[in-house]
Amino acid sequence: MTTTHLDELQTAPSQSGQEPDPRPFSRKALLITILATSLGFVLVQLDVSIVNVALAQIGTDLRTGVTGLQWVVDAYTLLFASLLLFAGTLADRIGARKAFVSGFGLFVAASLACGLAPIPTVLIVARCIQGIGAAFLVPCSLALLNHACRDDIATRARAVGLWTAAGSVALATGPVLGGFLVHALSWRSIFFVNLPLGAIGIWLTWRYVEESPAHQSDRFDLGGQLLAIAGLSSLTATMIETSVVGWSSPLVLLGFGIALICVVAFVLVEARVRTPMLPLNFFRNPTFSATTLVGLAINLTLYGVIFILSLYLQQVRHFSPIDFGIAFLPFPLVLLASNLASSWLGGKFGMRPLMVMGLLVASAGYWLLHKLDPTTPYVAMLPGLLVIPLGIGLAVPAMTTALLSAVPRSRSGIASGVLNTVRQAGGAIGVALFGSLIAQDAVHGVSIVFVASAAVIVAATMIAVFGIRPPKLDKAGTQ
Repeated sequence: MTTTHLDELQTAPSQSGQEPDPRPFSRKALLITILATSLGFVLVQLDVSIVNVALAQIGTDLRTGVTGLQWVVDAYTLLFASLLLFAGTLADRIGARKAFVSGFGLFVAASLACGLAPIPTVLIVARCIQGIGAAFLVPCSLALLNHACRDDIATRARAVGLWTAAGSVALATGPVLGGFLVHALSWRSIFFVNLPLGAIGIWLTWRYVEESPAHQSDRFDLGGQLLAIAGLSSLTATMIETSVVGWSSPLVLLGFGIALICVVAFVLVEARVRTPMLPLNFFRNPTFSATTLVGLAINLTLYGVIFILSLYLQQVRHFSPIDFGIAFLPFPLVLLASNLASSWLGGKFGMRPLMVMGLLVASAGYWLLHKLDPTTPYVAMLPGLLVIPLGIGLAVPAMTTALLSAVPRSRSGIASGVLNTVRQAGGAIGVALFGSLIAQDAVHGVSIVFVASAAVIVAATMIAVFGIRPPKLDKAGTQ
């Protein structure tokens, strides 16, 4: 974070339908808040990239195949997605700092259990617990950032850009760090790196970060929460198992049926309860609806493609963990640079134009990789590995800022929880769906994955064009 950025991070009065906070927010306090919340996001993102590097060795050491490895990835993502709304609601109810620190502690404890897991089942269960911790880290970190920035749009855009960039640093560090750790020690060591980072994050948050205001409600929406978990679990498990029993299996059809029933029941429950976990009235705002759909498309393609590339490079091309880490390094490095550029470009050109441009670039990147086969030179893959993160890195901070601008600051915890629930659900579906496509025919499946990804992102571009609305500003530049 440069001095110029710090000088520009200033407090503005609230225009979100609540009383302005008269207390000044010092530059030092804001910097520490960004650092502490970014550490939480770093753990979530680092875990994604490091685990992908270690998949081949985990499969060999614990004697599990593609289906088992899909569960190692999706057990984490599934619980993460299922509990984000609950975490966002809890953050708004008791204060984001308390929930954030609790998530940190749970994530660290689960990381220790992952590193000590003797069999696949224990690893998968520990990954579930990691996902629960991650579910608290992401929406609570955004709620704390949003509170720290008050309602100053420029400040919030830069803070979110820096927060996102920190996650990109973790993605960039993960492949190389994970490769060296797996090579020098074992796959277990990749989980132990979370312990010191988590300890620092907990201390900084509890010692320095300002608590967000509590938004009291009558009770938690237990029915909605259980239906959300059941629906996402059924859908993800069914997609994973298609690679074993096939798409026409009665069990697969039953699984999809259960998932559909749970989704319909969830919407009906949320429309009737007094304090819904998912406030359906949020979706009356076209910007909120558009950003959540774009987030779904981005994560479905991105998480699915990263999973496919990790298996392609290590199992088809026989890259070692270190080789894979180095080969994949351009992807997160470009993502980092693009995130940083997005925080500046968003304030200059607006969120919708930046999202549209980023999505179109990402779609072109997916298309560049649609002809991968077992003999494709790495040099031929490189343009796609550079173009995809360039587009995604431009689009995601703009998407997040647009969503936060569409809701009152007091509801930012649940709003960010909705966005990240949809995104992580998309990631789980992407891994399950794309994994099933390559399980039967790896070469043809890879081609289908990249063509489908390009098409999905083009559809997301259209949603952004017609759905995103610029926020209404006053003369001070606030909402």
